[in-house]
Amino acid sequence: MIGKGISHGAISVVNAMPCGIGSTIGVSLKTASKFENEAENKTVIISNDPSENPKMAEICVSEAYRRMGLPEPDGWRLDISSEIPISRGLKSSSSACNAIISSVLNSEGFDMDVIDRIRLGVDCARKAGVTVTGSFDDACGCELGGLVITDNRHDTLLYKRDIGDFDVVIHIPAEKIRKTGLPLERLRSLSAESERLAETAKTDPFEAMTLNGRLIASASSIDSNVSDIAMRNGALGAGVSGSGPATAIVLEKGDAKDFIERTGLGSVIITRTRRPQE
Repeated sequence: MIGKGISHGAISVVNAMPCGIGSTIGVSLKTASKFENEAENKTVIISNDPSENPKMAEICVSEAYRRMGLPEPDGWRLDISSEIPISRGLKSSSSACNAIISSVLNSEGFDMDVIDRIRLGVDCARKAGVTVTGSFDDACGCELGGLVITDNRHDTLLYKRDIGDFDVVIHIPAEKIRKTGLPLERLRSLSAESERLAETAKTDPFEAMTLNGRLIASASSIDSNVSDIAMRNGALGAGVSGSGPATAIVLEKGDAKDFIERTGLGSVIITRTRRPQE
């Protein structure tokens, strides 16, 4: 049988690394997974970046079968395609875990509660070593859409709501940032500020993402010039997403193309906020 799964991307509002509480907003960038549970060998095809290590995908398949209580097939084929640039702070790993697990479950006709499915993907990401915090906030943002606030220390969803329709411009530098290169001690020293921003996010998520972006950029020595340019040119909020180096910029609906013309920013992706259940 062939199973299919889809998840989406998300951008950071509050980075969870300093205090364990994180917040994200879902965006419409998509990850698609197709799983065939009968094949000659175990094969992972990552079409958008064939050089990526397939370890995380293999763990997702194995853990999905373990959770279903079924033996993993001797041979299977997994095809993954994503619009989300890898290792730029745009939740590509969380989105991939969500999509892969959904496709494996779908291939076996197995239903699982959405939060349990998200937690399973988070466990897989931890086992693969692609996350520092567990990234429950990222996985919830990718799967649920809207604004979410989570406690990543306990994998619990604290708050969620629809924030409406906005354009999102994502500026993507050429370099990647791997989790093994992060200044964890400096980031964790921002715990008190991060907790305050999590409260701000409930009422003003765009202000929170801007302030969070400045904190993370300063602690990680990431250039925040793009955020500054964005705020001077009408952005509602702008900041480093995740551990960077991508910068997420939120604009009024329909303003993205004019914004890019005004600022001359290159290397960008245009997307939009994703409403819950979209």
